[in-house]
Amino acid sequence: MTVDHRSAPGRFGSVATAMITPFDGNGALDLDGAVRLAKWLTDHGNDGLVVTGTTGEAPVLTDQEKVDLWRAISEAVTVPIVAGAGTYDTAHSIELAKKAKAAGAAGILAMTPYYSRPSQAGIEAHFRAIAAATDLPMMLYDIPIRTGRKIAHDTLLRLAREVPTILAVKDAAANPGASAKLLAEAPGDFELYSGDDAMTLALLAIGACGAVGVATHWCGEQTAEMIAAFTKGDVALARTINARLTESWAFETGDDAPNPIPSKAVLRVLGLPAGQCRLPMGPAPDGLEDQARRVLRNLGIEPLA
Repeated sequence: MTVDHRSAPGRFGSVATAMITPFDGNGALDLDGAVRLAKWLTDHGNDGLVVTGTTGEAPVLTDQEKVDLWRAISEAVTVPIVAGAGTYDTAHSIELAKKAKAAGAAGILAMTPYYSRPSQAGIEAHFRAIAAATDLPMMLYDIPIRTGRKIAHDTLLRLAREVPTILAVKDAAANPGASAKLLAEAPGDFELYSGDDAMTLALLAIGACGAVGVATHWCGEQTAEMIAAFTKGDVALARTINARLTESWAFETGDDAPNPIPSKAVLRVLGLPAGQCRLPMGPAPDGLEDQARRVLRNLGIEPLA
């Protein structure tokens, strides 16, 4: 058993927001807005960013838009940029991974192939093929609620032990017991990031090194404070901060306004670049911006719009 007492920050930071992709009023990519938002996030608690992930509406971005975002943001900030380069097509994922390196990304986020629901053998071969095509460090994304497939424990463990560039997992599987078992058996330098804001404190308790967050668009500083408190052994303070953030965790997604619709509403009322989501996510429902203002005010943050 290779237990290691991990602590934040991980190699991609301790708070790495899965950044939204700003669009203008016509639905076109707002690249200047993305750069402005990235700089704002890194000034407000984020020491890493994930660009063109699910929250970044990757399925509705063209490959060129993704490359433009990776390059522009990598050039604009000094924190690690993890490029969401995984798709359900292995060959396409390989192509994007190569482009991400050329654009200056510090790492690759590769999610489980979705919709087609491959076997564990197929999932493992998919990740190995991407890793073989680039020397960038990879973070696997385990989110069975979106993909329809959990990366099995033994699959994750083999990849962590046998593929030198597979160095982290973004864990959104909502099973801290399984996560604890993984970290207990994985190599000492393998890192686990919380991929679900509401589970971050629980996952810190079993060895997570940080969070890839959504509500961290507006509470990155508080999340960083919570992680720092826990890392220093002040569990009571970490619990107090987490309790203040539960409203944000609940607001960030829902049936009527799935992620990233709420995050974009918050950013709009903060006067930051966001726009509406492209279809099929579409525009925010009525009243969402008023809810966003209440969430912010309850954190002591005054909206600007």
